[in-house]
Amino acid sequence: MRILLTEDDDSVRTFVGRALELDGHDVETACHGIEALERLTAKDGGYDLLVTDVKMPLMDGIALAHEASGQWSGLPILLMTGFADQRERAEDLAEVIRDVLTKPFTLQQIREAVTE
Repeated sequence: MRILLTEDDDSVRTFVGRALELDGHDVETACHGIEALERLTAKDGGYDLLVTDVKMPLMDGIALAHEASGQWSGLPILLMTGFADQRERAEDLAEVIRDVLTKPFTLQQIREAVTE
């Protein structure tokens, strides 16, 4: 599976990226939503899954999810957040958001969410 992982925290991005690569996925990373949108545009949405943090500088995960779902309606999206109040901001994206993982999550939780 081709996954675009968007996370502004270097340690979380590395942790999640390596875990998903160990599961056999092809993972590309982005540091914020604008970079992720550029990658999505360059590949015309050519990913099987977008995994994104919610709170990020420049463009957050909710704005990224809106842009991505508007341009590539079939792209599944998995959100990650350490802020419970951010879940409500994604309610209008219920059709495209596969899950919202609350940080901190375990390696097993992220692997299961991606598999689903």
